Amino acid sequence: MDRIRKALMLVCILALSMNVHAQANRVVEGMLRDTESRPISGATVYLMSATDTLKTSSTNAGFFTFTNVAATKFTIRVSSLGFQAVEKEVEFPEGQKEIRVPSFALAVNANQIEEVVVAGVLTVQVKGDTVEYSTKDLKLRQGAVAEDALKRLQGVEVDKDGNVTAQGENVTRVRINGKDFFGGDVKTATQNLPANIIEKIQVVDDFGDMANITGNKSGDSEKVLNIQIDPKFNKGFMTTLRAGYGTDNTYQATGMWMGMTDKTQVSVLGNLNNINAPLFDFNTSGGGARRRMGGGGRPGGGMFGNPSGITDVGSIGVNIRHDFSEKLKVYGNYSFGRDDNNTFTKSLIEYTLPELKQVENTEDNGNRITTSHRMEANLEWNITDRDYIKLTPQFGYNDVNNNSNTFASTFISDLLDNEQTQKVLTNTNVPRYSISGLYNRKLNDKGRNLFFNFNYDNSATENDYDRVLERMVADPENANTPLIEIYEKTLQEVNNKSWNAGTTLSYTEPLSQYGKLELTYDFNKNAYNNKNFQDAFNEDESSNPDEELNFHYLQDYSFTTHRIGASYMHENEKVKYSLGASVQPSVLEGDASSDDASALINRKNFNFIPIARFEYKFSRQKSLSLNYSGRSNEPSVNQILPYQVSNNRTSTTIGNPDLDPEFRHQTTIRYRGGDFQKGNTFFAFVNGSLTKDRITNFNKSYNEPGLGMIRETRFLNAEDPVYNISSFYHFGKSLKEKTYNLMLMGGVTYNKNLSYISNEPTAEVGEKNVINNYVFMQGLSFRYTPSENLEISPGVRYNYNLSRNQLQTQNNNNVSSITPTLNGSVNITKSTIFGADLSKTFNKGYGPLTSANPFIINTYIEQRFMKDDRATLRLQAYDLLNEQTNISRTVAENYYADTQTNRLGRYFMLMFTFKLQKFSGLPPSDDRGFPGPGGRGPRF
Repeated sequence: MDRIRKALMLVCILALSMNVHAQANRVVEGMLRDTESRPISGATVYLMSATDTLKTSSTNAGFFTFTNVAATKFTIRVSSLGFQAVEKEVEFPEGQKEIRVPSFALAVNANQIEEVVVAGVLTVQVKGDTVEYSTKDLKLRQGAVAEDALKRLQGVEVDKDGNVTAQGENVTRVRINGKDFFGGDVKTATQNLPANIIEKIQVVDDFGDMANITGNKSGDSEKVLNIQIDPKFNKGFMTTLRAGYGTDNTYQATGMWMGMTDKTQVSVLGNLNNINAPLFDFNTSGGGARRRMGGGGRPGGGMFGNPSGITDVGSIGVNIRHDFSEKLKVYGNYSFGRDDNNTFTKSLIEYTLPELKQVENTEDNGNRITTSHRMEANLEWNITDRDYIKLTPQFGYNDVNNNSNTFASTFISDLLDNEQTQKVLTNTNVPRYSISGLYNRKLNDKGRNLFFNFNYDNSATENDYDRVLERMVADPENANTPLIEIYEKTLQEVNNKSWNAGTTLSYTEPLSQYGKLELTYDFNKNAYNNKNFQDAFNEDESSNPDEELNFHYLQDYSFTTHRIGASYMHENEKVKYSLGASVQPSVLEGDASSDDASALINRKNFNFIPIARFEYKFSRQKSLSLNYSGRSNEPSVNQILPYQVSNNRTSTTIGNPDLDPEFRHQTTIRYRGGDFQKGNTFFAFVNGSLTKDRITNFNKSYNEPGLGMIRETRFLNAEDPVYNISSFYHFGKSLKEKTYNLMLMGGVTYNKNLSYISNEPTAEVGEKNVINNYVFMQGLSFRYTPSENLEISPGVRYNYNLSRNQLQTQNNNNVSSITPTLNGSVNITKSTIFGADLSKTFNKGYGPLTSANPFIINTYIEQRFMKDDRATLRLQAYDLLNEQTNISRTVAENYYADTQTNRLGRYFMLMFTFKLQKFSGLPPSDDRGFPGPGGRGPRF
């Protein structure tokens, strides 16, 4: 009987639990709006009942959802910084399992201004790590591109080469509607996307997919632009064709077609020119699903960009995005480019050693042909409301052929020591492929979460060098002695293979209404297989037995890390912070060998890494954040090898097997805010880093007659900490609905570095040389834009760079430049436009090679015709006075180098452009203009 009674009780309990579970399977949905019917994202929403409290956040569209609701009667409470909190009592109708709560309308809190509205248009919002700008009131000229819109945003700058900085930091990636566009290539998007289809532009401090999903932000962020397309342009197409020809046989031909539907977007870009106007940056690739981690050396593969000089460019690419459904989306791109570059470089290097002055004059004439392929795809799948997957395969290939001829002369104490001519032929192949992915699982509605990601990357670099060196050696003590000729020919083969694999696992557990705990595990491994063989020959092709010219180096090693961490995160309407720490054991192991030596590598290390982040919101528009991160850097293999590694007679590296890892502390403080209602914006940051046990160089430099300067590099851990402090601020003031705009920006940077130096060939210990470097920048600009038909923008930029060597005071550096600018455009008639861009640079403190003070004038006049101004004929002049220069100075502890490289000179070009666009709901005549893609050309 007892057994029967127990069985009946068990059945009743199971039935009751099944009934409770069935009753608990209820869904509550709702929508949040402000009093102007605009969606409110990121608001905190609570579902409170007598038995339980659930919490969630509203999406970008203002929606919120609760599942597995047990109670039939409950209270919905909504709170969001800048709005008045609101509550609503809700009850499920009898027998109903799903309910949509009537929309909440939140009123703005008068004490916490949410946004700035100009003529009814939202212009600026600060949303956590995102600053969002509307483009509707920017008074852009017909035919403007995204880059023109960026120039008018407070806190954003675009230089003459198209590089974008936001709030003092470089923008590294661009997305369109939240997805990478051509792998995140910045200039491809900003210089080709029509401004008239853009609804808003967001500047995001992005910490990666893991941070975006789990909310735990650690490490360093990168600046990302997200360009949102106006929804009314989601159906239709646009196309631009452009062709131009100019003096000195300059030419440009570009084309763009972009088609869009609600679910599909296709972009095709093509470009041919010889005016240094690349279409794609092959140094950029998509971020993938996991941030790569390094250590223990450098990978064998790489990408190639566009150098200085004169370049013939040919490229084509396609970017595709398709949404199969709201849950399944794919996007990707393929790009091809071929650059034929010719560069002429002059350099002057002056070494100052005790009782010795050596000067090297060098001229290099090089041709570089680069062929590049880049392809990637992304798949994003929201399997359920709780499960999300992302996969990203990538592939790339580069082939580079380089031919250079270099002539150099060396003078010691103003007397000729040697002259040499060197010819180098190089062929480089770099194939690479990778795949990364992530999976996220929401375990409940209270914040319990499981996250997993992985990556695998494989790359290889194959280099073949053919060098011929002819040196004529003089006898400084006897000018009548004939020169002695030295001939060297070497063939070098370099093969570097590497792969990287890693995974991260994160588990988040809510501890309270505002707090949660995250546990993480991270595994990462870099493996390298490097080969560097060189053989020397005499002029008659017989073998040259010189040991300094013949070497065979092999390296096979790996660097593996395991990191285990925990952090506590707290977030409410005002304060957000996270505190934690991680431990990281690491192993560097492998072997290396040369012709006469070998070494086994087995180094183990253990690091403790603290985690700290704090953010305080004064209001929705004003916030202060502080982020601390720590990182340990293991020495590379070349830095710890116990034997000599040399690639030529004049340069030698000797490792130090007793090196300790260096540890870098970094802290960043950011403030963002302003009185947006009055048109004021203010952004500022201070960044500081301190490195203990810094791995620094011990450099020996001495002269050897007939060879010139001999350099030997060893490695030591610095005795004193090395640190860096940098700062930046931007203040903007807009008046009369952005008719008048004043911008003031600047920053100060201080770097303390140290090295050890000696001028004695047999020295075992060097003298400590502290190098203090100060950089000061200040800029002021003004923009007057009463309408789209007139713009005038004067400005001035001042840069000052001061370096002080503790030992080598003769190499102290003190250079500065002042650059006033003026650019603008005006409609002479309704269809005739004149524009100009002027800049004058006053350089001070440079050597004779770099003393030019160029005055650059770019100007154009264009006539628009045909129906709806679809055609444009433009006559443009680039560098009207032909004063363009490309100068730079490098300062080290015992030398300085001035370098000048040829660049595109003065030319005139006649350009014809035809454009057409049509979107659903917009007739063809509603053509507000869009660009001729693909080229920098003159900057206007």
